[in-house]
Amino acid sequence: MSSFKNTEKLYIKDVKNYEGQIIEIKGFVQSVRNLKKVQFVILRDKTGLLQLFIPKDEMNEKLNTLVSEISKESVISVTGKVNIDANVKLNQVEIQVQNMEVLSASLPELPIDENSPLDLLLDWRFIDLRQEKNTLIFEIQTTMEHAMREWWINNNFVEIHTPKFVGTATESGAEVFELPYFGRTAYLAQSPQFYKQMAMAAGFGRVFEIAPVFRANSSHTKRHDTEFTSVDVEISWIDSYEDVMKCEEEWLTYVITKITEKHGKRIKEVFDVDIEIPALPFPRMTLTKAREILSEIGHIIDHKEDLDPQGERLIGEYIKKNCNHDYVFLTEYPTSVRAFYHMRPPSNPDVTNSFDLIGKGVEITTGAQREHRADILTNQALEKGYNLEPLKDYINFFKYGCPPHGGFGLGLTRLIMVLLHLDSVREATFIYRGPTRLNP
Repeated sequence: MSSFKNTEKLYIKDVKNYEGQIIEIKGFVQSVRNLKKVQFVILRDKTGLLQLFIPKDEMNEKLNTLVSEISKESVISVTGKVNIDANVKLNQVEIQVQNMEVLSASLPELPIDENSPLDLLLDWRFIDLRQEKNTLIFEIQTTMEHAMREWWINNNFVEIHTPKFVGTATESGAEVFELPYFGRTAYLAQSPQFYKQMAMAAGFGRVFEIAPVFRANSSHTKRHDTEFTSVDVEISWIDSYEDVMKCEEEWLTYVITKITEKHGKRIKEVFDVDIEIPALPFPRMTLTKAREILSEIGHIIDHKEDLDPQGERLIGEYIKKNCNHDYVFLTEYPTSVRAFYHMRPPSNPDVTNSFDLIGKGVEITTGAQREHRADILTNQALEKGYNLEPLKDYINFFKYGCPPHGGFGLGLTRLIMVLLHLDSVREATFIYRGPTRLNP
């Protein structure tokens, strides 16, 4: 019986363990130095750089010719002897090359360099991703998602996969992509919200999903995109939205701790960022209080319902200065800016049992306690002006018993942007989609 062959290549970071041995190593050509008596090639893979050494002599004539013609970013395979030498500036390790094969030649003129504008870099994203900082971003994302799942599994959550073709818009009906669906109209899901709540009615108790969502949002800001990865959580048997916030802060602290443990040193080296593990509990502040603070420091917001991005940034600075914390839950958003399914406290029906999590001055999460009583939910939908017919299936979830529940949604790339101090979610997205970008 055949067995799977492990085709994992030898990585540059491990070459030093083979001193004096003949090895095969593969990678991209970072640079070539063609001197009078010797040639140097710097080889690159996702783990680092390695110097290749080729003397110029009759014995190496064919090899010398090959090296002279190699273009930057070509992919090569090299066989040679590992030398450990303190005089080698690049990690004190080099390979004395015996044989070299060009596996894939690059065109000599690259379409981008490190100084190219972001839009051009995104046009040639597969080349841009070869940079160390970009490779590190997706290594961090991998650790992040693994840590998320680890915490969820350790706390009795169930993973679900919700449909991305839906028959009605999840939120207000705005910002949805419509598409033909066998003689009727379907929409790309803006959120798994309705289906997360269906899982609560089904008795799943605690669920999560990491999946794409779609927003027909024409904004061109650093934090917006038309397709992104949403991280969604819903939990049953809560007493208030405080339970949801407690869940999120413990989960997020666990995730940030794991990132720091595995990547903290490289994040400092590559991004010059010190990742701070947030203390528990996170600060809480009502939206009303936040607006009062902004007014006191001279930032006036024209509307009364929410904060603008500048307001979020200033509140982030206020919390950092006064609480020495990077995160704050803003609570009690008014009903005018929250979904109809957010629960309203009987003592003040003009606000909702909801929150936003502001991380380093950027909103990264919206969450709430949901309304689980069918009659009240129906009245709130009508009050918002909804046609109940498209919501029929959703409201049915609550007619046959549903536990009190709540949850939150978090943008994966926005969290990465905040943690690494990136300029835009574009940098944290493998292939970005926005109003003017549908390629590559």
